[in-house]
Amino acid sequence: MALDLAHVRSQFPALADGFAYFDNAGGSLVLKPVAERISDYLLTTSVQTGASYSHSQRATARVQEARAAIARYMNAQRPEEIVLGASATMMMRTLAQAMAGQFQPGDEVILTNFDHETNIGPWLTLEARGVVFKFWEINQETATVDLADLDALMSENTKLVCVTHVSNILGTINPIRAIADRVHAGGAKLVVDGVAYAPHRAVDVQALDADYYVFSFYKTYGPHFAVLYGRYDLLRELDNLYHYFYDKDKVPAKLEPGNTNYELAWGSAGIVDYFDELGGGTGDHAAIARAFEDVAAHEAVIGERLLAYLRGKNGVRIIGERGSDKATRVPTISFKADGIDSAAIVRKVDAAQIGIRFGDFHSRRLVESLGLSPMGGVVRVSMVHYNTLEEVDRVIAALDEAMA
Repeated sequence: MALDLAHVRSQFPALADGFAYFDNAGGSLVLKPVAERISDYLLTTSVQTGASYSHSQRATARVQEARAAIARYMNAQRPEEIVLGASATMMMRTLAQAMAGQFQPGDEVILTNFDHETNIGPWLTLEARGVVFKFWEINQETATVDLADLDALMSENTKLVCVTHVSNILGTINPIRAIADRVHAGGAKLVVDGVAYAPHRAVDVQALDADYYVFSFYKTYGPHFAVLYGRYDLLRELDNLYHYFYDKDKVPAKLEPGNTNYELAWGSAGIVDYFDELGGGTGDHAAIARAFEDVAAHEAVIGERLLAYLRGKNGVRIIGERGSDKATRVPTISFKADGIDSAAIVRKVDAAQIGIRFGDFHSRRLVESLGLSPMGGVVRVSMVHYNTLEEVDRVIAALDEAMA
């Protein structure tokens, strides 16, 4: 199957204004059915769940249905493995707080210097418990990571490894299953930030063997909302963050203090419906996977168009892989132009009714380690499946003028 771009673009009303959206790694456009579901929930079902009257029962069923759909989307084993909340950053902080009681002085946590701060900062709060931190660092020359470096960091005291699935600067897909195998062989647990991966590929937590996996719906065509997946047995072990009478088995409610946002949960399930339809409408994870195969193929084509231009441009350094192999990168493309402030490039492109961005994108440790902070950080052009070759050509023309 080939991606039906006309159908895809019809599902995103914001595209009708002619603006070219290439800041998708910062936040994607929202699907029309997602917005419609949110509106419908608020206008017809906005009551508290858990009561015996009919409207409350309907609201309860909708939230349960949404959780089950999101579980299917991620190929979780059961809906109770899905924790819903405000953002990926808050989900990581929730997880770090709920896991804190499991750490003793001298326990080791491996973090990276190539992650978004979302998967670094929350874990550093464990320092107060005597946790020792080690950093898995990126190769400064090649902007790649080496699994042998992770092996060297692991020890009998390693309790947790936290890593990103895709860098929101490099666009590189990290080998999460291979990392998970190493981490579990060492007796540790794995936390994965999937924010920059989930818009581009199907998330299969069972195949990845991740213990915890987090991503944001507002970067996957939905509202400002997020999900934390955790293996059920591990979620049961986490500390209760809700009222004292919520016991350990009250999963996931004990990790959703004040209740989750019902209308955003119901709306986010519209993302699942959309990709299920793209994948043939069979109502299972296989349909999601098929849809993302078509997404990946299309994104490789549009990514290659921009990468080919950048490879041929004198004085431009692509940050990350220079090729468009869909197995190893997504079309989140960052670059640095010699002697030109990245902010100046982006502001010139703004005038062409094209949205791109400059900076470090909260991956400051990575940008600093690669020496890219001066002169506005990097320029990032981040594409998703609703972008077209014609739009990429507009970006190229605008960049060519801005860097002339």
